Amino acid sequence: MQNNNSLLTINNLVKHFDISGGLLDQLSIEQKRIVRRRTTVKALNDVSLSIMPQETIGIVGESGCGKSTLARVVLGLYPPNSGEIYYQNNRIDNLSPQKMLPYRSKMQMIFQDPYASLNPRMTVRRTLEEPVTFHNKSITSQEVKDQVAEVMKQVGVEPSWTTRYPHEFSGGQRQRISIARALMVDPEFIVADEPVSALDVSIQAQILNLLMEAQAERGLTYMFITHDLSVVEHISSRVAVMYLGTICEMAPTKILFDSARHPYTQALLSAIPELGHQKTKHIKLKGEVPTPIDLPTGCVFHGRCLYANERCIREIPKLKRLNSGTQVACHGVEEDRL
Repeated sequence: MQNNNSLLTINNLVKHFDISGGLLDQLSIEQKRIVRRRTTVKALNDVSLSIMPQETIGIVGESGCGKSTLARVVLGLYPPNSGEIYYQNNRIDNLSPQKMLPYRSKMQMIFQDPYASLNPRMTVRRTLEEPVTFHNKSITSQEVKDQVAEVMKQVGVEPSWTTRYPHEFSGGQRQRISIARALMVDPEFIVADEPVSALDVSIQAQILNLLMEAQAERGLTYMFITHDLSVVEHISSRVAVMYLGTICEMAPTKILFDSARHPYTQALLSAIPELGHQKTKHIKLKGEVPTPIDLPTGCVFHGRCLYANERCIREIPKLKRLNSGTQVACHGVEEDRL
């Protein structure tokens, strides 16, 4: 359902990838007959959420759960198979590339790998000037220079770096340049796809503080994707936990970390090491993570859940809001078994 107060609203988003290959790759012989089968990766399955202005929503989950696919679909890099995406009450998932252009400057992305996200043939100056001149044809060269200087100062990029190339920088410096590039067009919404996972721990703290300062100064809204729960607790105001292309729990950060309801979220939180504290209980999940090519019936988590019953195997749970403000997709919680 669309929320009129939200900056971004996602309704029932589905994204599947056909990895069948060519015709010959799809053919096989079964019981002396030639059979053609398609192979589909079900990356996102009925994902819905709303993001309010100036909030940071953390998207967490194991590798392969659909976090990065969600980011790319939201930004229009992948078209969804079904579902709707609204930006400030305007639907954007069905727009042509030309009509999508006004939203490109409002929505930016910071990529995970600082070594691959910058063009090795472009200097820092060209990297920062290109998005500004592309989205504002009437801007003067002096205005561009002033804007570059302002953003460089904000992210801690030295003015002397402008003539250098990406290979001359460390990972942390490159990520600062990537953040500067995202800020150059004065966006409202930024998707940060694991922006600190490739960096040293000490540099991670600097980048996180930089992102939080930029949010406070510019009124930014973040979708922050990560698998590091300690980072999520530090930067996010709300957290959505994903498992196999679905959201299993969503709650304000403090509520989620204090009283998680979904068994998968509880298992994730129990695995966080804490200095000076003895863990009371580490929850060990059974089985292996299923493949998104062949999803389980019913609740996608039922094969690893310690509390699954017959209904969990048959019926897909829906996100339901609890009195605490948590939204959880779990039959056990709905039936007061957990």
